[in-house]
Amino acid sequence: MNDFFNVLSDDTRLRCLMLLCAHQELCVCELEFALNLSQSKISRHLLLLKLNGLIQKRRCGQWMLYSMYADLSQFKTDIIQLITAQAKEKALFKSDSARLSTMQCRPKTKVSNV
Repeated sequence: MNDFFNVLSDDTRLRCLMLLCAHQELCVCELEFALNLSQSKISRHLLLLKLNGLIQKRRCGQWMLYSMYADLSQFKTDIIQLITAQAKEKALFKSDSARLSTMQCRPKTKVSNV
């Protein structure tokens, strides 16, 4: 359980989770743009989130898309919802979301599950 809280204690990982919760699915380039950080730094943090079972990835053409892990325990889901509800009021998280909304040429990756 300590690993879970250690993962959530990092601002960059929390910022990634906030955006994934708000947008359901994002690629690394979108997170890179929104957080104004390098691709390698974003990828490193996404790997830690994935290794700790908080996010999942899927390939859609040339894009690797990340989303919240579908089968999170209720406890973890509740904690993440509480943290993100509080954090989304902070200026840093608002600016991430605002910056993402200005990104042009975002990947068109939504596919139907038919």
